Amino acid sequence: MNLGAFSISLAVKDLAASKAFYETLGFESFAGDMERNYLIMKNGDHIIGLFQGMFENNILTFNPGWDQDAKQLDSYTDVRELQKELKAKGITFANEADDATTGPASFVIIDPDGNPILVDQHVG
Repeated sequence: MNLGAFSISLAVKDLAASKAFYETLGFESFAGDMERNYLIMKNGDHIIGLFQGMFENNILTFNPGWDQDAKQLDSYTDVRELQKELKAKGITFANEADDATTGPASFVIIDPDGNPILVDQHVG
């Protein structure tokens, strides 16, 4: 099962302070907007999202259809197919993608320790 590009989405208190901190670790702004309270930062293939005031907990994020440079892949497994496979394996969902739609969609599952995992497809 290929879930796509991986990143961690961090709930931050001060976006400017977090940006400066991660820049000292070699991360550079890749996408996002300070005025919209989020930045996506990259260091090689490592991606972190910094989100101020958007959610409470840190989230593991996967993006079906994207590579680590947020470029669309020629071939990928649609988020709804991933959801179907995980349901068949007994995974419980906190939020589901609508099976009747196509294109961008997402679902959320929670791991045994309470960590949210967002599978968020932006292409389609």
